[in-house]
Formats: sequence, structure tokens, C-alpha cells
Amino acid sequence: MLQDELYMVRCLELARLGTGSVSPNPRVGCVIVKDGKIIGEGWHQKYGGPHAEVNAVNSVADTSQLEGSVVYVNLEPCAHVGKTPPCADLLIKHKVGKVVIANTDTNSLVSGKGIEKLKAAGIEVTQNVLAQLGRELNKRFFTFHEKQRPYIILKWAQTLDGFVARSNYESKWISNEQSRQVVHKWRSEEDAVLVGTKTAAHDNPVLTVRDWSGRNPVRVVIDRFLRLPDKLSLFDGSVKTICYNVLKHEEHPNLILVRLAETNFLESLVEHLGSIGIQSLLVEGGSTTLSLFINAGLWDEARVFTSNRQFYAGIVAPAFEGSLLAEEKMEGDTLRIYSPDPKPHP
Repeated sequence: MLQDELYMVRCLELARLGTGSVSPNPRVGCVIVKDGKIIGEGWHQKYGGPHAEVNAVNSVADTSQLEGSVVYVNLEPCAHVGKTPPCADLLIKHKVGKVVIANTDTNSLVSGKGIEKLKAAGIEVTQNVLAQLGRELNKRFFTFHEKQRPYIILKWAQTLDGFVARSNYESKWISNEQSRQVVHKWRSEEDAVLVGTKTAAHDNPVLTVRDWSGRNPVRVVIDRFLRLPDKLSLFDGSVKTICYNVLKHEEHPNLILVRLAETNFLESLVEHLGSIGIQSLLVEGGSTTLSLFINAGLWDEARVFTSNRQFYAGIVAPAFEGSLLAEEKMEGDTLRIYSPDPKPHP
């Protein structure tokens, strides 16, 4: 079992290499072992491209070695035809002896069918090896398929005395340069990034990836009554942007106005993002918008930067109840990551 875990750790390392490039697919790594030696490795590199198992098989110099080999993969091999042929069929074709898996794929298109196919072909299957680490790696994918909504990350920077902006909504610059670069890295890793009306109006954010290398997320803004001026950076047409409102639906190049009902506005917004395949959402503010998500219980993770600056007055940081997962110093700032406290059973 320890040997299985060591190879699965390597699978997870490989899978992480696909960060920011494979969504809405999960991040998957694959290691092929024969006679105690790794003979092939691969990972899912790009959405629409070959899956991890295909890349791993293709990396094996002598394909005759695949017969009887042990294949380690952090997610159940697919059994359906999507952008690529089923990976389970590929492993069966090469007569591998055993497949070791971290997680069952909860996508309804797969959901155990790959495992069933492998077993029916006489291939031994071991499941749940480092399953918790596997779920953490693909928490966006699992949340999307199990809750039919994106994985929601709340992010804000606050002063030492608990303010996110001055009374005039001016918030530059609470956090330091390193913290701001980390935020750009986060943007490159998520499908969408959201701000509220006040943040859009007062900060005029661009919400693109600039201090990091990677793709731009879909920009999302809440502007219920369409009061934001067209000249804002969010409406420059450079990146796909969705504006949620209660007045009208319109589509322009790289800008979609989506009308939602006043009642359950936030829940409908999150549901709509899920319906168009957005698996993760980074909510960057402001305080009112962040509090809406918190009060609705619509969040999975909060990332809070606290600087050593003080404002003494201003817009108060959102209040929430959560469990501290991690803490890290970033020059003069402290980054703390929280998860929601579990709801008590009635």
C-alpha cells in the first residue's frame, strides 16, 4: 500500500501541471509501472487534448511492456466518448494488469462506468488511494458535478484594524506587491472572477492576469440596474465579460448582459454560471458583495490578506465564521485561508 501511495503522490504532482489549462476537465496525472520501475508518465495538458492515460501510454518506449503493468491514475479512467476516445478502452487494449485510482469520477457520464469496464475485462482495480488528496486537488471539478455550481473562493485584503477600504471606497494599496502578484496567479487558475457594482465603479478593475503568466478568467460584474458607465475597463471588450442585472438580456462581442429575477438573485447567478460550465469563481469584492455570498452560504474558501497598515475608519471587512486552513507570511502581509464551518444538523 505504501508503494501505491508513493506512485499516487507522483500522479498528483503530474496532475498539477495542468492547472489553468484543462478546465472544465479535471487535473489528472498518470504513472505506469512495470517490475517496480516507472516506464511511462503523462498528464492532461490541455482541454480538448489527450488525457493523462493517453500521454502516459504514448511515453512508453516499448509498448509490449504495457501488458501486465500497473497504471496509477488519480481519477477513474473515462468510459465515454468525449473530446477523446475512452481511456478505459485504451488500457484494456494494452492488457494492463492493474489500475490504481485515487477518486471515482462523479461526473454522471463516468461515475463508476470506467471501473466497471476495467473489471469486466479482468483488470484488477484498487480504489481510494490518497482519495482525500485527490479530492482536494480536483475540488472545483467535484463541487461542480456534485453541487451543480462553481467552487466559490472569496478573496479580500484588509487593514490590521479590519477595513477593506477608506470611507470614500478607496482601497489602494492595502496589500503589498507580492500579495497582488499572488492574486494574479489565482486569477489564472480560476474560470471566472467577480466584483460588485461599487468595486467596479470606484476601483475600475481590469480583472485580467498581468503580473503572472496564464489565461484570463471570464469577468463577472453585478450591476443590477445597469448604472455602471460603458467606459469602465470591464466593458472594454478585451475579455469575455458577463454583467448580471434585473433589467435586460443582451449579447455583444465579449459582453453578455444576463437578466435575472430580483428574488434569489445571487443563487440564480451562481446557477447560471454553472449552466455555462464555469467550475470555479473568484469573488474579489467589495465588502457588500462578499457579504452577500457569505450570508447566502455560497462559498467554499475564503482567502484573506491582512496588512500591517491601519485606516482607523472606513468600510469594514466582511464578517464570517470559518475554520483556519492555512496561514502564510508575505513580506508585510499575512494570508489566511478559511473553509466554512459545517452547518449544525437540525
